[in-house]
Parts: sequence; structure tokens; C-alpha cells
Amino acid sequence: WHSGRESSMTVSNEEYYDEENTSNTSKISKKGDSAFMKQKAGMQKGELDEQLREYIAVWKKQRAKEEEELQRLKEKQAKRKEIRAEQEKKLAAQKREEEERARQDAGERRALEEEAKKRALEEAERKRQEMLEAQKGKGGNKQGAPSLDAAKEMNKTKEQLEEEMKISLNIRIKPLDLECMDSVELRSKAKQLWETIVSLEKDKYDFEQQQLIQQYELKQLKEKQKMQLRNKALKKGLDPEAFTGKYPPKIRMFSKYERRIDIRSYLDRKMLYEGGWEIVRTENLEIIWKEKYEEWTKRQKIILPKWFGERPGKKPGDIETPELDGEDADGTAIGEEEFEEEDEEEEEE
Repeated sequence: WHSGRESSMTVSNEEYYDEENTSNTSKISKKGDSAFMKQKAGMQKGELDEQLREYIAVWKKQRAKEEEELQRLKEKQAKRKEIRAEQEKKLAAQKREEEERARQDAGERRALEEEAKKRALEEAERKRQEMLEAQKGKGGNKQGAPSLDAAKEMNKTKEQLEEEMKISLNIRIKPLDLECMDSVELRSKAKQLWETIVSLEKDKYDFEQQQLIQQYELKQLKEKQKMQLRNKALKKGLDPEAFTGKYPPKIRMFSKYERRIDIRSYLDRKMLYEGGWEIVRTENLEIIWKEKYEEWTKRQKIILPKWFGERPGKKPGDIETPELDGEDADGTAIGEEEFEEEDEEEEEE
């Protein structure tokens, strides 16, 4: 037992020494590995720094090129904007010149047309004045100028009429050269103008009175026309004011299915729609009542039999009912039969 214990102790001691030796060697190897790894990491870090410096240098060059390209594009865009602005200014100036030229041409054309129209109006007014002077020299009645076409006069605008009035006044009223006139000429000219004013006022009064007379005559004619239309409407059986309105009266047809005029009066048409079914119903009831009444009057009359020599239901003081031949006996027989039937019914009960 002692020998076995010693042998086990020696084995365990050897194992302990072996494990200690292996742990020491592992510690030494770990220290060497860590130093190697540190050296390797230092070398990799240096390489990475060098690569990063190279990358940064390349990026800076690329960035500088991009900035130069961007600056060049901006300058090109600015030049294009300047060129476009100059072109737009030129186009706007050209457009203004064309519009101004067109406006001037239109103004010149309008001025020529107005000048031609003015000359034509002056010529027409001069001819009219010459004709009036010729009529005055002949001693004829004073009349107005020949009337122009009514349609043209109505189509003229207010501006055209004012322009024609100005032209006519310029022709009629000539400017006075007062500096070359002495007192006698001025007095005679003033007298002439006064006489012209008086004659114009007379003509104005005459025209106003003539207008009033024409208005009165038109009123009388309208009243006369209204009276004629009223008589015509009365003859045709219509309302007196039927033809005096703005529009002619409506033609009343008898029916929308028959093409003939309705000649019925207002009362006839009114009676047509009054009552309706109520009237038909009352007429039918009247006929039925008459038929029933005739049947009632044609019925067989029955006189009740006498009881102890008196009619049943007779009151004292009433008149005696006459006895009819052949009916009294029937009545009594009917009465006796009825009484017999009543007695039999009572016995059975």
C-alpha cells in the first residue's frame, strides 16, 4: 500500500512540473505574439495613412477641376443671359418701331379719310347754300335742304353728327375780319347778324308750332282709328278693346281637333263648364224619382176592414172614408185572412 501511494505521488508531481513548464512557455509565446501584432498594426496604420493622403490629394485635384468647370459654365450662362437680354431689347425696340409705324400709317390714313369726308361735306353744304340763295333770289318759299337718305341718317353715330354740324357751321359762319372794318361796316354787320338771328328765331317758332299741330293731328287720327276698331270688334261679337291692343286678338277655335272658329258667346262657354257631373247626377235622380212616383201612384189601394163598424185608426171628428165598389170586400177579405193567420200563429205558440 505504501509502495502504491509513493508511486502515485511521484506521478502527480511529474504532471505538476510538466503543467507549470507548459504555462510558462505559453506566457512567453503570448508576449511575443502581442509584440508582433503591435508591430504589424503599426505598419498597417502607416500604410493606411499613406493611402489616405494619396486619396485626399486625388480628391482635391478632382474637386479643383469640378470647380473650374462649374465656374466656366456659370460664366457661359451669364454671357448667354447678356446676349439674350440684348436680343430681347432689340426685338422690343423693333416691335415698338413697327407699332409706331403702323399707328402713324393708320393715323395718316384716318386723317386722309377725314379730310376727304370733310371736303365732300363742305362741297355738299356749299351746294345747299347756293341752292338756298338761288331760291331766295327767285322769291320762292323758304324750304329746308333736301333730306338725305333716312337709313344713312339713322346709322350715323353721335360723333359723326357732331363733326358734320361743325363743318356746316364753319361753312355757314365765316370768320369776321374786324381789324379791317370801320365803325360803319361794324354797325351794318351787327345789324345784319341781328336780322339773321330774328329770322332764325321766327323759323324756330314756326317749326315748333308745326310740330305741335302734327302731334295733335296724329292724336286725333289714333282716336279715330280706335273708334273704328271698337265698332269692328262689336260687330264681330268680340270685346270692344280686342283690336285696340298692341297685338291682334287670338282666334278661338271650337276644338283642337276641328278646324272651325268658335262662335259661342262667353255665357255659353261659361255654362258649359259650370256644374259638370253634379248637374248630370241631379238630372238622373230627377228621372228616377219621377219613375218611382209614377209606380207609386199606379199601385193598388187597400182599405183596412171595419172593426165594429169603424175603420181602425179613425179619430173622432174625421170625415168618413168612402167605400169603393169591389175594393171594400177585398179589403175585408184580406183583413180577415190576416187575422186568421195571426190567430193560428198564436195558437201554435
